Amino acid sequence: MSTVATRPLTPEALELLLGDPDDADNPYGFAAAVDRDERDEFPDGLCEALRSAGFHLNYLPQEWGGSFESFDRSLTLVRAAARRDVNVMPGTMFSIIAATCLQLHGTAAQQRRAAQILRRGGAVAFALTESDHGSDLLANEVRLTPDGLLYGEKWMVGLGLRCDAVYVVARTGERGPGAFSAVLLDLAGTPAEHLTRVPAPRTNGMRGIDFAYLRFTGLPVPEDALVGKRGEALEMAVKAQQAVRLMSMAGSLGCADTALRLSLDFVADRRFGRTTLSRAPHSRRELAVASAALLAADAVALAAARGVHVVPEAFSVWGLTAKHVVADASDDLIRRCGSVLATRSVLRDGLFQKLQRDSAVVRVIDASALANLRSYAGQLPTLIEQRGQARPGAVRTVFTLDAELPPYVPARLDLFARGLDPVLAALPSAAAVAAEALADHPEDLPAAVLVGEVTDAVAGLGALAEEARRPGADPNALVDLAERYAWLHGAAACVHLWSANRHRSLYGTEPGSAGWLGAVLGYLLARAAGADPRSRAAALSPALDLVTALRDSDRLFTALPVQLAMKREES
Repeated sequence: MSTVATRPLTPEALELLLGDPDDADNPYGFAAAVDRDERDEFPDGLCEALRSAGFHLNYLPQEWGGSFESFDRSLTLVRAAARRDVNVMPGTMFSIIAATCLQLHGTAAQQRRAAQILRRGGAVAFALTESDHGSDLLANEVRLTPDGLLYGEKWMVGLGLRCDAVYVVARTGERGPGAFSAVLLDLAGTPAEHLTRVPAPRTNGMRGIDFAYLRFTGLPVPEDALVGKRGEALEMAVKAQQAVRLMSMAGSLGCADTALRLSLDFVADRRFGRTTLSRAPHSRRELAVASAALLAADAVALAAARGVHVVPEAFSVWGLTAKHVVADASDDLIRRCGSVLATRSVLRDGLFQKLQRDSAVVRVIDASALANLRSYAGQLPTLIEQRGQARPGAVRTVFTLDAELPPYVPARLDLFARGLDPVLAALPSAAAVAAEALADHPEDLPAAVLVGEVTDAVAGLGALAEEARRPGADPNALVDLAERYAWLHGAAACVHLWSANRHRSLYGTEPGSAGWLGAVLGYLLARAAGADPRSRAAALSPALDLVTALRDSDRLFTALPVQLAMKREES
């Protein structure tokens, strides 16, 4: 396969292309998105505009003719598009999991065919789940017979009605993970008597997106359609989903960014007695929590997007913890914003209602919250006990935002972290650096105290893991540990991020400023303890000032802010 260098699209260029989303006449703006949502309409125009600019090449490797460079860049680009309408993600990127599976174990011919389809903006669907079994993949029934015939029904297949090809995971054995194999089917000219595509039940969020049942009734499968070896399909699918979760975080962040921006605009303009709602104590506290939640989610997602390049072996846990933190923090943010918007949060034809619905779908698009926690809970006792090697060089590369990343190598993804957690293993040294730096500034003492709390909480994970394994322990103990671990893992990532970037501005602040660090640690520690983050309101308050400043300067709410499209001048 020849290498085709494609100039990558930048978030700033995307903003210029799509214009001011607040402009009611903008076909790529919020009003148009709400209108499509009310009509259950696919975002054809928006997706076509993005495809014409090469947005759909953003996740394809350069050897496939794509423009992928790194996940942190892709995360920011996709988030900039998703803040307008998260439906652009399924509309243009649902093929990422099939493409990743083919990168992992497809033949050169299969990769060439997929690349050809995807470069021109077509779709390669991914058919894994079945309606009767959900996340219990080992119970799936779609079967590929020894004589090469495919029977059964897959459901909620993204872009299943319009895809050009489909990667299907089918049963070829009787039991265990090795009972499933994958085939890549080119659907052009497939006889209707062997394949039926039926619209799946409509979703509450991401309205208008093409989900389908695919019903196979003795569909002949050519021998060269087998992907990789027989019996390895589930392993490859699980590995591929680790990368997909990184992009789903961009969807959560896009929804959260718009929800918070909408709420900040509302409180700035709304009068409350003799002042504005932005100065009312309740509104300020709720929006401070929401702001801290977004900064925390952004930092955690950014760290994960860089980490997958450096230590992909850890992503059977790291990717899942990041997904949990980002999705849950985004949902929490939207709830807080809803309490501030009050009646306006429940208007059916309003933007906020769409954000609520879409965020809920993004959260479960690759796994439910419980399935996500369960999928790595069993690894935690061993992982916490071994803690892995500190690997300071690797950790420094991940968290130093101007450090060059090594190429992403999907073949290095693993099903188990095997005792490797570089983030927690290197926390003591990062915390020591932070404590020394913060000690020089009395105003940063609260942040220094919180860094110490994170270190102590991480050190206490071992006792919780031991307790969870005792005979007669609460059957939910391991899942509860997985959730606590996720929030503390996120907090440790934030300590690393601050320590490694004291020389540069983050979130529009002065280099070395600890206001954002104290806010995110206060939020993440509260969530780790199962407490309401409002209990740490004093630590969280700087977050509101930071995001307000970013909003006022029309920048994305992210560590290295992106300039957004300028507002249209009022006539």
